[in-house]
Order: sequence, then C-alpha cells, then structure tokens
Amino acid sequence: MRMTSPAGRVLIIAGSDSGGGAGIQADIKAVTALGGYAATAITAVTVQNTLGVHGVHPLPLDLIEAQARAVLDDIGADALKTGMLGGVEVVERVAAILDTSGAPAVVDPVMIAKGGAPLLPDEAVQAVRSLMVPRAALLTPNAPEAEALTGVAVADLDGQRRAGEALLALGARAVLMKGGHVPGGTVIDLLLTPSGETLLEGPRLDTRHTHGTGCTLASACAAGLAKGMPLEAAVAEAWAYVAEAIRRAPGLGQGHGPLDHGWPLRDAR
Repeated sequence: MRMTSPAGRVLIIAGSDSGGGAGIQADIKAVTALGGYAATAITAVTVQNTLGVHGVHPLPLDLIEAQARAVLDDIGADALKTGMLGGVEVVERVAAILDTSGAPAVVDPVMIAKGGAPLLPDEAVQAVRSLMVPRAALLTPNAPEAEALTGVAVADLDGQRRAGEALLALGARAVLMKGGHVPGGTVIDLLLTPSGETLLEGPRLDTRHTHGTGCTLASACAAGLAKGMPLEAAVAEAWAYVAEAIRRAPGLGQGHGPLDHGWPLRDAR
C-alpha cells in the first residue's frame, strides 16, 4: 500500500553558492532546520565566497526543467521556492513549472548578490514582473528589488508600504517587504496581504555576517507553508529563525559571512 506523503516538501529552484552561505545551500539548510524536506532544481553554478561572486555558469534550460519535473513527478512538493533564475528564458520555464506544480510558491526575486554582483540581467526584470510576481503566493523583495520591480522609491516604511501595495496590484497574493536596506536602528519587515498588514521589527544587528539572509528567509517561509502553517504564522516563524541565525553567525570568511542555519537542531538536543 502506498503511504500518503507527509507535508513539508519544498522544491527549491535556484542557483548554487560554492561558499555555502546563500543560494541552494542556504535553502536546504533552512528548510531542514525547520523540519521540512528540501529538494532542488539548480539553475546555475556560481563561483562564490564571502568576498563576492567570481563567476556565474548557467545550466541548460532543459536540464533545469528536467530536475524540477523529476522531483514533482515522484516526490512531489507542498511548496516551491524560487531564487536566482538568470535570463528571460529561465524565468519563462520556471513560470510554466509553477503553473503545473499545484503548490504555493515563495518567490525571492534575486537580482543582486550581497557583494553587489548582478544576478539578474536587466531584460529579465520585466519577465520577473510579468511572470513571477503574479504567480507568487508570497513575494519577498528587498528594497532595491522592490524599486526595480515597481519604480517606487523605498527609503522608509511608507515606501515599503507603497511598493508592497504596487506588487499586490501586479498580482502577488502576499508580499514580505524586507527592510534590511532601509536606514535606521530598527529593521522592519512588512507583510502585506489584500486583507491587511503585519509588522515584524527588531534592532539592527551590527554585523557583516548577513550573507544569504534573503535566501534563508524565503526558504524558511516556504518550509512553514509546506508544513501547512497559515501565512502569517509561517512568516513569523521564518523571521524569528533568521534573526537568531544572524545573531549566532559563526564568523566565517573575510567578507559577508554566512548565518548559523543549524541553530534549532543544536538547541533541540
């Protein structure tokens, strides 16, 4: 007799980070730490460490799709998470995969690496706007990404709110406007849905070890949704997890170091 698949399966479609702090590696760690099961479709291999991105090598379109289809046809998914996609053609393929998956998608519109390297060509921004945003159960842009997608300046909470509302108008079912790039001693992330808003705020930590924060937060949200949690609860759990992971960062590397993704597993011992 075939057993019913347990909830918590997350298919992650994103790029690989050789340094382990962001991308697929961070995604797998976050989903696992929060009790989910991570499967992947890798879009590109990056040459990367805490000092920056030193090379990006896209995978063939058919290979990207084949990875995703293999997972969905066998293991299945309770949620999907997308990260670094690359060019227009990849965005188009991934949008088609989302349409057939039957699971909610957390879309992290990755455009620029922590060190400033571009990860999305300018011509692909429109494809993300028109194809990925409307397919997002939750969109997780930072301030520069929200500005690129909407044309709305994001320099304060009001800007976060206006950009988030513009993204809802473009079709996203919910938007988590991240506030890490917004000046101030308090970091405010703003969750916007058609029914209202929720503020998640905490003191800004004085640390350079924030590599992969966006990837980690989006995957943590996807893990919560995959486990069947309501959106607000999934986002709150993810937010608390990432905040503690930043606080416990191991201090690796000479640049923007990684988070401590595994802290819940050690605390559970």
